[in-house]
Amino acid sequence: MSPVTISIISPEAGVGRNLVAYGLATVLGKSAKLALFRPVACRKETLTDTLLNAIDSSAERSDYVGTCPCNAREDGEQARADALAAYSQMVASQQPEMVLSVSSDKTAVADPNRMTLDAQMAADLRSPVFLAVCTIDRTAQQVVASVDNCRRIIEQAGSKLAGVFITGCESEQKSDVQAALSNYDKPFWLIDRFDFDPNPQAESNHQQALSVFQACVSDESIVAAARESAPQVTTPIAFQNDLLARAKAANKTIVLPEGQEDRILKAADYLLERDIVKLIIVGDKDSIASRAQELELNHLDKATFQAMDDESVLAPMVDKLCQLRAKKGMTLEQARQQLADPSYFGTMLVVQGLADGLVSGSVNSTANTVRPALQVIKTKPDASLVSGAFLMCFKDHVAIFADCAINLNPNAEQLADIAIQSAQTARSFGIDPKVGMLSYSTLGSGKGPDVDLVEEATKIVHSKAPELPVVGSIQFDAAWSPTVAQAKAKGNAVAGHVNVFVFPSLAAGNIGYKAVQRSSGAIAIGPILQGLNKPVNDLSRGALVQDIINTVALTAVEAQDK
Repeated sequence: MSPVTISIISPEAGVGRNLVAYGLATVLGKSAKLALFRPVACRKETLTDTLLNAIDSSAERSDYVGTCPCNAREDGEQARADALAAYSQMVASQQPEMVLSVSSDKTAVADPNRMTLDAQMAADLRSPVFLAVCTIDRTAQQVVASVDNCRRIIEQAGSKLAGVFITGCESEQKSDVQAALSNYDKPFWLIDRFDFDPNPQAESNHQQALSVFQACVSDESIVAAARESAPQVTTPIAFQNDLLARAKAANKTIVLPEGQEDRILKAADYLLERDIVKLIIVGDKDSIASRAQELELNHLDKATFQAMDDESVLAPMVDKLCQLRAKKGMTLEQARQQLADPSYFGTMLVVQGLADGLVSGSVNSTANTVRPALQVIKTKPDASLVSGAFLMCFKDHVAIFADCAINLNPNAEQLADIAIQSAQTARSFGIDPKVGMLSYSTLGSGKGPDVDLVEEATKIVHSKAPELPVVGSIQFDAAWSPTVAQAKAKGNAVAGHVNVFVFPSLAAGNIGYKAVQRSSGAIAIGPILQGLNKPVNDLSRGALVQDIINTVALTAVEAQDK
């Protein structure tokens, strides 16, 4: 079970924030088994050690730190990924009931993005936020404006505010600040001014600080606010972290037929370093090892390398392929010729049970990846077709777009099957599916044969999967936005909440996912080839290393369900 996690964030870290962090560590540590986490912390700072002492933790400091300020400034996205991976590892090791995440400290190097990054990291942790804002040199109205500005950043990042600490309060300020916040919709606490010393040896100072903190707050109010329900958000970083964790737990073997491609080797090195999957890389071991050395990749020796001329593997593969293609009259010679294609060779490794799934397409076309799978892996008994879906990772949630890769102009029956397949894919990745059958019409607002097709497909979905929430025909805006749905599809429970978007044609789907990906910054993972007996997934020839990592991981997760 996931622990309750609470983050403390401040726009001016250190001015009262450290006192609050120490107080929270002490108070929350009384109510639950508490762990500390620092998403970003310098190895020279001392606050982390002081907070660990406050919760009586004897573990290594490095176990509780995600990354350093330099890395966070240089590459915020990678810092988020590193911090979330460290958090997951810490939670798995410590098994806490509650985690206090203390955001980055004030540094000598100005970083205008620090507050936003702290808020994004809180959203990655699915953590509500305690905000600390200082009164020093501010009027009561300026304090309220500061709180509002910080809250906006927190909520735009996808998290939510749990409470506010107003720090550095002088006695003459309190009444004005109290009055200015009297109608605030979140709990707030006014903390007296006190100079907190973060040095672990300053025990007397820490005792005084705790007395100040506890005189200003009640333990019960703090615990109640901390246990407020977590934000229902899945950031792209969080989804990818969960995906890698699930792939690691699945412990599957994936074959990579394109062992000559640098991006494949870099992705393989990343996955092998973290023991996320087992890999079979098709190609000559010595030449791949030589290229890996040039690329400074140090973990490819964990892979299994499979040469295509290895008769101990090739001979039984030829026989098996002849059996599978007997109705097509395939001869032994033809089978050998076919298996000279790395995609066919890799696919047959899956057929023979030597691998659980395959990822290809970084240098080959979709057809080259899909054709062997259709011929020898074939579709599931209940699948009428293979379709291609993308996992679209938006700022605060994940959606499915289909079919964006395979079927040109599906008929109503095929469109319905694509919808049902895509809903099953959504469930396998922890998404509760709500399906929208897309068109240029919303619930009869437009007419024409294309609308009729989508409405017929929607009826078939209702018939085949009556428990599946589905709406159609529906325009994208009415499927996406609750506000638009209120105007265009008033009273429909699915409209405005769709997370499985089924496009009426390949043209619409492919254009749609790429337009959204490039214009919104959403991360597109896939395509996932739906309907096959074994997971085979295609890469775009423009795939980045991270795209390949994600696709290999999702293939391993799919293999667990086969």
